[in-house]
Amino acid sequence: MGPKAAAETLAGRKVGAKKVAGKKAAAKKVAAKKVAGKTIAAKKVGGKKAAGKKVVGPRRGGGRIAAPTYDVERELIARGARVVAGVDEVGRGAWAGPVLVAAAITDLSVPPAGLTDSKLLTARRREELAAAVEPWVRAYAFGAAEPEEIDTLGMTAALRLAAVRALSALPIRPDTIVLDGKHDFLGVPWAVRCVIKGDQSCVGVAAASVLAKVRRDAMMAGLGEKYPEYGFAGNAGYPAPVHRAALAEFGPTPHHRMSWAYWDDLPAWRHLKRPRVEPAVDGQLGLDLG
Repeated sequence: MGPKAAAETLAGRKVGAKKVAGKKAAAKKVAAKKVAGKTIAAKKVGGKKAAGKKVVGPRRGGGRIAAPTYDVERELIARGARVVAGVDEVGRGAWAGPVLVAAAITDLSVPPAGLTDSKLLTARRREELAAAVEPWVRAYAFGAAEPEEIDTLGMTAALRLAAVRALSALPIRPDTIVLDGKHDFLGVPWAVRCVIKGDQSCVGVAAASVLAKVRRDAMMAGLGEKYPEYGFAGNAGYPAPVHRAALAEFGPTPHHRMSWAYWDDLPAWRHLKRPRVEPAVDGQLGLDLG
């Protein structure tokens, strides 16, 4: 190869190297922009400054669930509310165990990252969030209605009983309640705002959702140690196959709801079924299977 050809080859290599370097630099700029896009500037929320990552809900069906906000709470406060509590229940559709209600009051500060409806989270993530939510909220409390009370009162009245117990246990009395769902099972004297999918859209309700689910799961796991055949630690009293099989073989425990229709499908035990109590208020309550 002559001197001229060698020089041309060397020049070609330099041009190629420059192109590669240019591509790498462009890639770094794009990556830097993406990283910057993940953060948000410090902002003042409820009198506090906070900065950090965007709170993004978990993926569902290929998309993302929007993070809950304080839109409803701020609207209620603008209309005169002083203390707003988010309320959610868990265990309404279970065959065994209590229905549990949690009430949570926040100070409108930035919530723990990833907070959302408990049903959208894994058990491990729920427990992590509950551990973060408990010291973060201004106040929280639980209330429960046991299976005997559910059978005696009916689910609507039992839900109200559990919710009143939770609200009464709060160290701060709220004057307005944000309730998940479209049915107000609390009624007077409580001022209630019902929000469909409030556990996904309202911070206070999402906090109550996570706290309630983790607390009830722990309660059912404790019952599972006493009644291992029913698999309560895994199914939380819901009608999973292992639970159904144990009912067919061993019958009910003292923690089963005895007025429910599933006893009609258990010939050996259907004679134990109690009459179903009609709802005390108009309307039907949908089942929360979370």
